[in-house]
Order: sequence, then structure tokens, then C-alpha cells
Amino acid sequence: MILKELRKGETGLGYLIERDGYIDINDPNNMKLNEDVNNNSNWFIPHPFIVHAVFQKSDTPNANGRIYPRHILEREVEKYTQKILDRRAYGQPDHPADTVISVKELSHNILKLWWEGKTVVGNMELILTPGYIKYGIVSSVGDSIANSIYFNKLKLGVSSRGVGSVENKNGTAIVQDDFELLCWDIVSDPSTPNAYMALEPENLQPYIENTEIKDKNKIYIIEKIDKLLNKPMLFT
Repeated sequence: MILKELRKGETGLGYLIERDGYIDINDPNNMKLNEDVNNNSNWFIPHPFIVHAVFQKSDTPNANGRIYPRHILEREVEKYTQKILDRRAYGQPDHPADTVISVKELSHNILKLWWEGKTVVGNMELILTPGYIKYGIVSSVGDSIANSIYFNKLKLGVSSRGVGSVENKNGTAIVQDDFELLCWDIVSDPSTPNAYMALEPENLQPYIENTEIKDKNKIYIIEKIDKLLNKPMLFT
């Protein structure tokens, strides 16, 4: 059976692609990374390059009009933990309409996932080449993403790729129990409003709904890295 991607408003069985999250490289768990960056006057790329990310929300309509029930997303996150332990929780840039994750296009590997309210958050490591770490030579998709974060101030999202069915119940598209999460990829257009990565704090919106926010310290924003933004880049 050949599966197709289910677009907004479509029901049935197929690929489910949801652009629900964004990347944050300056949460409290990564303060050492920023300290290392700011304390180096020469070319410097942290290695491992670990970033905090918002991955997905449960019980919340996304831009595709679909809702992922909490119990289904919890189950898939729990199953995904084994991939994390095996260091095979990797993904790609953009979304190939395929169940296979291409090894030659790997960009990141997820290290940890947890819940903040109804939002799945966690840490991922960008997969960098020795040439980029040492000299700033961009020669892989992971290098390119790191370069985008550091120098170009691009907004990047985190997006899930899975297989399952969707049913329309009382005008609402509900993801069904047969859903299987394949991976999370890095994309340019997350489906959750304002769910982006940004280098400027004023451009980054809170990733958890106001009703969930009990501690302002949980709203992580991205710090401007002045020294790196002013350094020259080397490309192949």
C-alpha cells in the first residue's frame, strides 16, 4: 500500500507531518555553551553543539487543523526513549515523504525529551563535521543549520514525521490510536503560531500557553551572541 501525505482537512491513513516546534539555544541547561562562545575571541564552535527545542503539543489544534490526544503523544514519546538511549533518535532537514531517514542527510540527534504542561520539549545535538568545528567550513546539513543559528539569524522550526490515520469528529480532525512517530525534523515553517527559533529575544514568543506558565523562568529566550555575529565565515 502506497501512503500519501495527509494535508490540512484530509482524513484517512497516511503520512502525518506537523511543524509544531522551534529551537532555542540558550536555555539554562546550555549556559556553559554560551559562556564558551562569549569567552573566545578566535573562531569557536561548541562541540557537542547542543540546543534546547520545543517539539510538539498535545490536545492543541495545529496549522493543519489536527489534534494529537495527550495519551497518544505520551505513548509515542515513551517509545521514542529507546531510540534516544540507542543514539538513533536522529532526523533530517525538511520532510521527505518517506518512512526512511536518510543517513547521508542527518542533521541532528535528540538527546532527551520531557513534558512542560502539554508541550513536549527536549535537547538535541547538531551533527557537525570536523571542518566546520575547526575552520568554519560548511560541508554538511548539520553545519548549515549551525551556521544559520549563529550568523544568519534565521528562524528554524522542529517538525514531527509520522504515520497514522485521522478521523473527523464533530468538525475536528483527531489523530487516531494507530499513529506511529518516526522522527522530528528541522524545518523552516513550524505549524504552531510563533513557534520559531530566533536569536533576538524580542522576536521569540513564549512556547507555552499563558495558562500553563507558572514560572517566568521557564520561558526560555535566545541571547544575542555578539562576538560570533561579527566574525567572518568560511564556506566551501
